[in-house]
Amino acid sequence: MYIMFPIGIMYYFGTNLDSRFSVPDFWPKEGQTHKIPFEREEITEEIQRLKERRLAARQRRLELEKVDGSDNIVGNVSGEVAAMAQGADEAQKREGSWAWKGWGK
Repeated sequence: MYIMFPIGIMYYFGTNLDSRFSVPDFWPKEGQTHKIPFEREEITEEIQRLKERRLAARQRRLELEKVDGSDNIVGNVSGEVAAMAQGADEAQKREGSWAWKGWGK
């Protein structure tokens, strides 16, 4: 009894595991995955494709900047951040608390 029970459980759950505990079409097929280039020609083609993609994205970004009329996106964002920080500084000055000194009041 002590030996047959574990053997019976192992036999019951150990047989036909593929149909019991598998998910159909879980792993992608060969054509559905990325293919890593190993040959010199394939690598150069992939580099060229990535370069063209990067340049196209840069061209789109430059066109959007021309439409918006802003020359520097980073400058606009940093200006907004500076304005927000200045507003927070003014709010702290109005409250009378400045940095850690006002926490005990």
